[in-house]
Amino acid sequence: MKKLIVSLLALATLFATGSVGHAQDAYPSRNIRFVVPFTAGSATDTLARLLANRMSVTLGRTVLVENIAGGNGIPASVNVARATPDGYTVMVTANTTHAGNQALLKQLPYDAVADFEPITKLGSITLALVTHPSVQANNLQELIAYAKANPGKLTFGAGSSSSRMSAELLKSMARIDMLYVPYKSNPQAVTDLLGGQISIFFGDVSTALPPVRAGKLKGIAVSGLKRSPLAPDLPTIDEAGLKGYELTAWFGAYAPAKTPKPIIDKLNAAFRDALADKDVSGRLLTAGIEPEASTPDELKAFQAAETTKWKKIAADARIEPE
Repeated sequence: MKKLIVSLLALATLFATGSVGHAQDAYPSRNIRFVVPFTAGSATDTLARLLANRMSVTLGRTVLVENIAGGNGIPASVNVARATPDGYTVMVTANTTHAGNQALLKQLPYDAVADFEPITKLGSITLALVTHPSVQANNLQELIAYAKANPGKLTFGAGSSSSRMSAELLKSMARIDMLYVPYKSNPQAVTDLLGGQISIFFGDVSTALPPVRAGKLKGIAVSGLKRSPLAPDLPTIDEAGLKGYELTAWFGAYAPAKTPKPIIDKLNAAFRDALADKDVSGRLLTAGIEPEASTPDELKAFQAAETTKWKKIAADARIEPE
């Protein structure tokens, strides 16, 4: 009897393992859901929809985009973290949920590391530093000098964590004093900048630069370590004299923790194929997003470094987590 029980258990294990293996081999057998933590029309949403359209062809299944906006991306993060780890729920997100919140909020109902399996980095956005014409500065050094001569006079608006932290990093590295004005979205900040209600703004190049091209704002520099292909005439803050300055918004794809590796690998390959597509990459660049793929381990390491970096910026700026 004992031998029979052992044999039956072994057989059951074999069938279970075979079923799991078959399920992974057959993946995907139904539609896939991309969860986006921001509203339709946002940069993350644009990225997700372009990738979803291409990956629907590659994977042979419809990839649907679901926007769960608001709450600093927390509701969307929790939704994905609690989803079944079968590859049919994927989070297409930005640094807000997987680096920014960890620096700015005391408690989170999700763990950005333990609750997720990294799939791939998707791209980045270089931010442009722009000012209202009334600010008496035409380059970074003049802006820093003006700020030091007029402590507390400059105000900066931000409607995203990337926008705010870019200005906070400038403040701490240049040792200048500026007043933070919060906004619900970056377009609202641009509106007030155009009206002269605030002095400066860091925003993605596709949002910040059109008013500069129209002569309504002044472009000062960009936030990456290399010049943006969308603004080759603007120097980086690093090359303009503030050595070591770098902060860009970034995007990544994640699945719920314990999603099987073969499924992660298949999703990674599909994302890579989509990002390499000339039509997709061209549209992303037009939207200000520079496409970039990675391995899951590379995204994991990058996320860890970015989280440490954002926490340091917040600490240096003496920002008390809320």
